Amino acid sequence: MDKSTRKPGIIKRIWQWWRRPSRLALGTLLLIGFAGGIIFWGGFNTGMEMTNREEFCIGCHEMRANVYEEYMQTVHYNNRSGVRATCPDCHVPHEWGPKILRKIQASKELYAKAFGLIDTPQKFDDHRLAMAQNEWRRMKNNNSQECRNCHNFDFMDFTAQKTVAAKMHDKAVKDGQTCVDCHKGIAHKLPDMSEVKNGF
Repeated sequence: MDKSTRKPGIIKRIWQWWRRPSRLALGTLLLIGFAGGIIFWGGFNTGMEMTNREEFCIGCHEMRANVYEEYMQTVHYNNRSGVRATCPDCHVPHEWGPKILRKIQASKELYAKAFGLIDTPQKFDDHRLAMAQNEWRRMKNNNSQECRNCHNFDFMDFTAQKTVAAKMHDKAVKDGQTCVDCHKGIAHKLPDMSEVKNGF
């Protein structure tokens, strides 16, 4: 059999079929794109959820040996109602756009891990004020969004609160304050703020 009468190979036939414009080829392309998009989105979302678990957050010893130990002594970890706020509940927004932005910002934390900027308790304490201020700034800018997922002025019964708390919450509403303006150090040890103006 000479070369001119021989059937092209399977790869060549598929390539010719693929390149030939037709409704079937366009439909196939759309179907492959749709299936690929679903697979990509499922994988991406699964990866996002895996990094949004407390086990992931305390996977490095810097977090497990420092802030996680402090958090375990607070009401957010152990309380009479049994409702627990985990690391991502307070440090990662629930909404998709802000969550992606927070994950991008967290890449800076990976840099600190990789280069050993906070790998000992002493180094961690040396950077504690800067890390706390970054988190407080983020929470101030988003109106303490993560806090408000559980604690919201609109649903607070000030009459059921202690007098001082009710007075302060009422003032905060009137002054347009947000949770982190008053509530710092509720889940982690406060840094040394003696050098900070208006610090304590």
